Amino acid sequence: MFGSEKTLRAADENDFRLIYDSVMPVLYKVVYNIVREEDAAEDICHDALIKMMEKNMEFPSINDSKYWLIRVVKNASLNYANRRTRERKAYEKALKEDVRKSESGEITVLKEETVNTVQLALEKLPIKLRIVLQLKEYGDLNYKEIGRILGITEGNVKVRVFRAREQLAKYIGETDVYMP
Repeated sequence: MFGSEKTLRAADENDFRLIYDSVMPVLYKVVYNIVREEDAAEDICHDALIKMMEKNMEFPSINDSKYWLIRVVKNASLNYANRRTRERKAYEKALKEDVRKSESGEITVLKEETVNTVQLALEKLPIKLRIVLQLKEYGDLNYKEIGRILGITEGNVKVRVFRAREQLAKYIGETDVYMP
């Protein structure tokens, strides 16, 4: 150690107070700029400080404690923001599903018949065309990913998807299905 600088121990009440007073304003700014919610920003900051105490962290300087705490709150903030985005999307999806549930019985029956018709038509497709179409439409994969999975070129995948859709349209016919 150089001079009078001593190791700061998070478990020591005086050292903790020194770290808190020195670092909390910076931590809060970092977190708030990521999550944009005051309560969440405070909670994340306090959780990081609690983690520091529970781990009985020791730092050679205030700056070292600041850097460690900023890393912790940055990661926690990004996780929080990502979780909020996922929750918001799930909520929006649930609201859309609720709207669909309020359909008339006639529309529900038409949709069920359409699904059955499409399933039967899919079963008539040759396996190599059926697989690419299922991966594209139900697996939500792009052409490159499908090509990797099946061991064929991206161009070949595009051709097969096109041919599969063409044959599917022939099997189904334009007037036999309900299209909302």
